[in-house]
Amino acid sequence: MKLSFSTAIVTFAAVLAAGTPAAAQSCSEAERFGIVTVTPSTLSPGDNFTVTANFTCAGQLGVHPQYTDYYIEVPVNNNGYEPPILLARRTLNASSPTPLFDEFTVQLPYAYYFNASYVVMLDTTYPETGANGSTYSVVGSVEHNIAIV
Repeated sequence: MKLSFSTAIVTFAAVLAAGTPAAAQSCSEAERFGIVTVTPSTLSPGDNFTVTANFTCAGQLGVHPQYTDYYIEVPVNNNGYEPPILLARRTLNASSPTPLFDEFTVQLPYAYYFNASYVVMLDTTYPETGANGSTYSVVGSVEHNIAIV
């Protein structure tokens, strides 16, 4: 039997998929840092809004959040006058079973906002084990678009 390179790749992918839990197969790579949502997502200074982070896929993909930082940021074409605004810094129990959710309500600060596109950025800090068995921290980010009017 002659095995071509493309056949080997397809066979390897099939074996890999068979060994991956079904729920994890539906998670995108970006979801390993969590999924953040903001309700409502059109805001004015002083408005209260709810931020929800879902770490179900993160846990399935081996990421167990320890700390979360939530910011309002201008991610594109920031002219230097829009530094990130910290909304909340939270400590999570990394050993909690998934699904793991973090939810809180916060007021949009009375900051100076510009005619720009804004996001709520979730920075997820989680522990990794190094080559010598020591632990170090890694940070990954995801965002949710918001409109500030």
